[in-house]
Amino acid sequence: MVTHQTIGECDTALTPEDLAALRENLHEQRLFRQEQLRQFASTSRADDRRRQADAAQIEVGVKLAASARMVLADVEAALARMDSGEYGTCHLCRRPVERHRLLIVPQARYCGRCQQVREAGR
Repeated sequence: MVTHQTIGECDTALTPEDLAALRENLHEQRLFRQEQLRQFASTSRADDRRRQADAAQIEVGVKLAASARMVLADVEAALARMDSGEYGTCHLCRRPVERHRLLIVPQARYCGRCQQVREAGR
C-alpha cells in the first residue's frame, strides 16, 4: 500500500515545464467547456422554438450544462491559483498536491488523502 509519506517530496515538486503543460491543459479545458456551454445554449433555444423536445432530453441537457459549468468553474479557479502562486497546495491540509494527481486532474484542489476523506464523508 502506498501512503502519503511514501509518495514523498519527489512526486510533489512541479517543474516549470509541468506548470506550463498544466496551464495549457487548463486553458484547453476552459475553451472546451465554454464551447460546450455555447452549444447547450443554442440547442436549448432551438428546442424552445420547436417545443417538441422530449422532457428526458431536456433534463439530460440541463444536467450536462450544469456539469460543464462546474468543471469550467474548477478550471478557472485552478488558473487563478496558478496566477496567485497557490496552485498545487491542498485546500485542507495545506500540503502539496501530488504531482501525479495534478498531471491527471490539473484542477485538483485536494491531495489524494484529503480527497479520500472528503469522498468517504459523503
